[in-house]
Amino acid sequence: MSARYHSKLRIPEAPFRPRENPDYSFLHLPSPEDVAKPDCMADADTIRQLAFSMVRVLDDDQNAKGAWDPQLPVSELLEGLRIMTLTRLYDDRLFRMQRQGKLSFYVKCTGEEAIAVAQAMALRSGDMLFPTYRQQGLLLARGRELVDMMCNCISNSRDNQKGRQLPSLYSWKEGNFFSVSGNLATQFSQAVGWAMASAYKGEDHIASAWVGEGSSAEADVYHALLFASAYQAPVLLNLVNNQWAISTPQTVACGGTTFAVRGLGFNLPSIRVDGNDLLAVYAVTRWAAERARLGGGPTFIELFTYRAEGHSTSDDPDAYRPKDEWHSWPLGDPVARLKTHLIQRQQWSDEKQEELEYTLTEELTEAWGEAESYGSLQDGPHWPLSSMFDDVFKEMPAHLRRQRHQMEM
Repeated sequence: MSARYHSKLRIPEAPFRPRENPDYSFLHLPSPEDVAKPDCMADADTIRQLAFSMVRVLDDDQNAKGAWDPQLPVSELLEGLRIMTLTRLYDDRLFRMQRQGKLSFYVKCTGEEAIAVAQAMALRSGDMLFPTYRQQGLLLARGRELVDMMCNCISNSRDNQKGRQLPSLYSWKEGNFFSVSGNLATQFSQAVGWAMASAYKGEDHIASAWVGEGSSAEADVYHALLFASAYQAPVLLNLVNNQWAISTPQTVACGGTTFAVRGLGFNLPSIRVDGNDLLAVYAVTRWAAERARLGGGPTFIELFTYRAEGHSTSDDPDAYRPKDEWHSWPLGDPVARLKTHLIQRQQWSDEKQEELEYTLTEELTEAWGEAESYGSLQDGPHWPLSSMFDDVFKEMPAHLRRQRHQMEM
């Protein structure tokens, strides 16, 4: 008698739900010394293992080890710690302001600060950034004024986007920071197109784009991977796997393996990296950027991290995951890890960290006061309605000039 078989539908589940005790011992986390660092021009097929493993530099005791250690000078590590700390304090300030009704919406990046800060440090100022709404650290690392970022969130008279974007959807032309898109994953294809144009013009500027693991299900991501592979565009395609797409766990979008593996189908060098380790993120980004500038084409990078707080101020994460789950995350807090690393090297201390946080908090308080001097969310002044006709065409067509004239009458 032959056995009978039938199909079975697999329902992806979160590893833990509210009121459960999170235990991530099932994750395989290689030591920093386990993962070799290949030549940046190595053939994609010969380094396939990097998509399944994980590049780390800081070990469990926060000591730098292994071939991927970028050997950054202490001054750069201290600056990275400063910017990560500023990013977290900035987020906390804007979150409180939103809860007080002083801005309508906000998105924090708590737990993911090392990603934006390390990658900005590893890239050049001429490289174009195509971020999501959770890479505000890129702006701070490139020197964007706090007041300008806050004015964008308030949508006041100094908002460089004239009130046309949600708070957190920044844009900064002078800093090569492309306008954040509320439509998920569009920036992946845009980055590839920009990089193709840069290569066509003979420039050595590269592009870097970010997308979340949930929105990696969008078709734009695969259009970008295909064009990047076919044209060998000098672009870094970063997938931030922070475990949650709003209330949906990463298991829904993953398919039972790493996200980095997806790049292999397009013959792209694909690397999985500890996203809570500033040194590891810097090293992988620098490796991929050097490859792109030398004509080696794109790299697909999965940044393995954890979203510590809600998806946005509109989200209650306690409804779908354990309240203290972040504290159980085995890769820890990126700010605390770098601080500990520097303390162990006798280059920092808890007292200096407290002084830094006090100084940065004072700067943020002063910046917020100045930002409100250009107008508040409730009382303005805001950009006039007639400004909606600006910035659409290089030369305004006659029918829009007539419409604006009618509105102003």
